[in-house]
Amino acid sequence: MLVPAGTTRRNSPLIQYLLDKSAQWLRFDDLPRNQRPIRLTSLLSLTLLFLPGILFVAALFWAKDVNPYFEWFNEPVNFPWQLWAIGICGTVATLGGAGDWWFHKIYVTVSPKEHHSHILALGAGGFVFVLMAIASWIDEPVVLLTPVVVMLIITVVLISYDEFAFHIRRCKPFETLLHRMLVFGNGAAFLCWLHWLFVTRMSYV
Repeated sequence: MLVPAGTTRRNSPLIQYLLDKSAQWLRFDDLPRNQRPIRLTSLLSLTLLFLPGILFVAALFWAKDVNPYFEWFNEPVNFPWQLWAIGICGTVATLGGAGDWWFHKIYVTVSPKEHHSHILALGAGGFVFVLMAIASWIDEPVVLLTPVVVMLIITVVLISYDEFAFHIRRCKPFETLLHRMLVFGNGAAFLCWLHWLFVTRMSYV
């Protein structure tokens, strides 16, 4: 079982076994092990990692019956190539993010300042997601193009700061790979969504 917040218990034997086995496989002996137990509150960041994909698919299932722009979702043969690309790229990003979350439960590598930087980048990315979702729903998505681009620039700046201020100096190649999967997977998925919204969909308006 997971450890509730406010207690000093260690992880359950199964979770600790998995953490120890992962550490044996990674063999980063120069990194300090994370002695803090995985608490229920620790799962919030992991939940946020899966939330965009879940909301994206749920919104498509709902929108296909109430919005004519999404009627194609009733027939898989009509799915635009961008949707398949979003699924692939999003899966890569999610795997990278989940791997990075688990990595930080094994080793202590994130400082409080870096954690704060992560929160800012996550918040900005969430804002981009919300703007894109609204733009996908309305009849004239172009009215939100400028806000989307502005928030995208802010998100890129925050991610770049996090990368060059923290990651580039201390990350192992394996952790860097996880970061690349997360960042470039999400970036590619966003570009596919952007192309569907402002190129493919607009061509039918």
